[in-house]
Amino acid sequence: MLATVGSSWLFHACSSTEIAFIKVTSDKGLNMFWLLKHKSKALSFCLHCGHPRYTHHKAVLALRREDINAWERRAPLAPRHIQELTNAGYQVLVQPSNRRAIHEKDYRKAGAIIQEDISGASIIIGVKSPPVEKLIPRKTYAFFSHTIKAQEANMPLLDAIIEKKIRLIDYEKMVDSKGTRIVAFGQWAGVAGMINILHGLGLRFLALGHHTPFMHIGMAHNYRNSAQAVQAVRDCGYEISLGLMPKSIGPVTFVFTGTGNVSKGAQEVFNELPCEFVEPHELQGVFQSGDQSKVYSTVLSRHHHVVRKTDGKYDPVEYQHHPDLYTSRFSTDIAPFTTCLVNGIYWDPDTPRLLTRSDAQNLLASAKSFDPASDGCPELPHRFLAICDISADTGGSIEFMTECTSIDMPFCMYDANQQAIHDSLEGNGILMCSIDNLPAQLPIEATEYFGDKLCPYLWEMLASDATQPFEKQDGFTHVVRNAVIASNGSLTPKFKYIQKLRANRKSAQIRNMGAKGRVLLLGSGYVSEPVLEYFTRDTDIEVTVASALEDQLEKLVAKYNHTTPVKLDMQKDSDRLSSLVKSHDLVISLLPVTYHLMVMKECINQKVNMVTASYQSPEMKELHQSALDAGITILNEIGLDPGIDHMLAMKRIDEAKEQGSTIESYVSFCGGLPAPEYSDNPLGYKFSWSPSGALLNTFRPATYLKDGKIVDIPAGGAVLDHARPMDFFPGFNLEGAPNRDSLKYGTPYGIQSARTLLRGTLRYKGYANTVKGFHKLGLINPDPCALLSPEAPPITWRELMCNLVGIAPSSSFQSLQEAVYDKIGRDDNRMSTLTWLGLFEDEPVQKKQSLVDSFAKHIEPKLAYAPGERDLVVLRNDVGIRHPSGQLETKHDSLVVYGDVGGFSAMAKTVGYPCAIGAEMVLDGEISTKGMFGPLTKDIYQPILDRIKTEGIIFTSSSTFS
Repeated sequence: MLATVGSSWLFHACSSTEIAFIKVTSDKGLNMFWLLKHKSKALSFCLHCGHPRYTHHKAVLALRREDINAWERRAPLAPRHIQELTNAGYQVLVQPSNRRAIHEKDYRKAGAIIQEDISGASIIIGVKSPPVEKLIPRKTYAFFSHTIKAQEANMPLLDAIIEKKIRLIDYEKMVDSKGTRIVAFGQWAGVAGMINILHGLGLRFLALGHHTPFMHIGMAHNYRNSAQAVQAVRDCGYEISLGLMPKSIGPVTFVFTGTGNVSKGAQEVFNELPCEFVEPHELQGVFQSGDQSKVYSTVLSRHHHVVRKTDGKYDPVEYQHHPDLYTSRFSTDIAPFTTCLVNGIYWDPDTPRLLTRSDAQNLLASAKSFDPASDGCPELPHRFLAICDISADTGGSIEFMTECTSIDMPFCMYDANQQAIHDSLEGNGILMCSIDNLPAQLPIEATEYFGDKLCPYLWEMLASDATQPFEKQDGFTHVVRNAVIASNGSLTPKFKYIQKLRANRKSAQIRNMGAKGRVLLLGSGYVSEPVLEYFTRDTDIEVTVASALEDQLEKLVAKYNHTTPVKLDMQKDSDRLSSLVKSHDLVISLLPVTYHLMVMKECINQKVNMVTASYQSPEMKELHQSALDAGITILNEIGLDPGIDHMLAMKRIDEAKEQGSTIESYVSFCGGLPAPEYSDNPLGYKFSWSPSGALLNTFRPATYLKDGKIVDIPAGGAVLDHARPMDFFPGFNLEGAPNRDSLKYGTPYGIQSARTLLRGTLRYKGYANTVKGFHKLGLINPDPCALLSPEAPPITWRELMCNLVGIAPSSSFQSLQEAVYDKIGRDDNRMSTLTWLGLFEDEPVQKKQSLVDSFAKHIEPKLAYAPGERDLVVLRNDVGIRHPSGQLETKHDSLVVYGDVGGFSAMAKTVGYPCAIGAEMVLDGEISTKGMFGPLTKDIYQPILDRIKTEGIIFTSSSTFS
């Protein structure tokens, strides 16, 4: 085909085989463009710019009109962004809109096709969400959906997206590796918000009887662009610099919170005034006697106003972990010297607020107006006049900001005394401006800015095919892939939690109607209290704590509301157990491992869900089908080790598989220890969990895989011979020994490709050698011992030791010592430990079921934590990942947690909180899988890993490459 355009000819061909295209410009010579192996597309070239044009476009993008409200005049792309797309051979459809700030002729000039019908597009983009009835099935959409927190008002939209099998990309979730949003309007929210509040201050001052230069500034949307608005701000500033601010109102001060784009945008506008930035502690001075030919400002950070409740200090690390221990002094140290607060921070419910309702009352009641320089000037009722809450976070850091204002009605007044909001700008109150769509006031510049942020990712978004399974979608970087909320009729794995949040809300609504959750907590030992503390934060949860240890039980429940103590002897009260299980919604078993099977069978019989932190034994696994048949959830191995180690492992393994990598090795070591300063005994060890459990761990057999070879270690203490130094934290001087059967995790972890698979236990160096002496003596024997039977006569430790080494009970101490040396080897450390533990004394032995139980009972008080001492948990996961490039990366996840002096031990926290969170997820329906399983899937491990951070359980990550 030969087409003629002006004085130029274009040879245009189309074929599914190899083709060539020639562009001829008759007046300027001959240019030839050869394109080989171009299949199934027809190509031409623009005679003006030389860019290729396709008649069969690579993809079709549609720009939908914004119809959410009258003020939404923005678009996600400006004409110059459309030009880039059309030049590259993409067809762009633009729905006509008389409301859009950029005229459609500019889009048409850029190559777009203006038409109502956009059903031919494969991807449809907008700023805000479309009406549900206008959603087109099986398309890719991109917009701010406001669904990621399961916002109730937007759940019908999400349901429709899932029903219509739409692939939804949410701009809000397009973030970099640090979690910072990449595609956003934040800067323009700050610019518009600052312009608005300067206008609002002019109105507020006027209402109070003062004309000010701020009256020259209008609302942001009254200007054609920000440059015009900035000129008005400069004009205002010129008059301020001439000293035209009324003396009666005193120096004007602004406080900015936040350091992101929102705050920066606001400060850019503020800088056009004759301003001076001061430190927060200088604010009082300039507020009282500053130069009125300028305005003053300070930028507030946490350390300026957030302090520990007990001593008034600030520790950023502690604050990150325990913000509930802190309060804000903003209302007393900063607010009394502030004219206008410009708030650009979002509030986390666990952190202290900037201003509460009572703060506002105290602030306005105690405020003193500026003493005017001359008579006849009206006094201000107070000097804290205005808040511009750009974050628009209702009920957030400003407690009394309970609803957003709008562009139509941008201001309201908060009457602190009446705790009411009204429209009048007069009287004793605080002017509030909290518009939640501020960038819509500067739509052209906001569109240009947003398009610049979005365009780099549009090319991969254009490749999206919503009709194909999401997991098979190629070409997405993590920025876009992680922003896909729904596809192919379901939530994507990363956002499955939304459904669970909805279930939580529904559960909460049911509870608000009078139904309370009922939890049965079995056990009152070391790790029970964090579980109890966690559940009793929720006043709609009733917890029954059952234990045979009556004194321990009473002390435990006395600390917490909504708890009921029940004495329960597991060996004798099987009927009591049955009735307790039946009357509760969920059972948490923190009993010794020997009782879990009994509890599980009862939960299956009564069809009640169950959670425990212990290992799954083979006998427990046999109950999986019974649990399925009963329709209940039994979540196991949800503590520290097993528990957090599983979750960290699966996080890395799943990430590697998503990248097409394979796992070559997995090594995990974990230990509960006294903090180094309290490791002051011959073992370097103290009990923060079951003493007999800690000892029996050294008795059990172990199996692991090393460089493709299986290593089997028999029972009886041989595992201690395999202890070796651990060098990942040299300062702790640790050693580690294999723990149980490491091979059994290859299949559930899905890492059968691994040539090394090892899980182990950490202790301070020297522990293994000393405990080997206990094994040689037979002290760590779980079998029943005739000498300890109820019918046997009383026996002392000295007599028992004589029996263990085969000499007469009446033998001398020297004879006993020599016999022990013969048994344990000539090792003075072992001997001194036995002596320190009092095993050669005439103290009676407490009779238990086995020798190890009696031994554990004897040494427990000697190896207990004294008041004021703290423990330590160390966990290290190393995952060897072979990438498709051939490079080997070892991902290191490290967890170090210290116990709280006077609070929970590190062991109690790291076992108890994951267990409690997992149980809460089961109770609220967030975990709905039936049968018996551990936390090995992302929908379980990711929420728990996220939530334990708020309890101070935070891991760090690093990588090494080879």
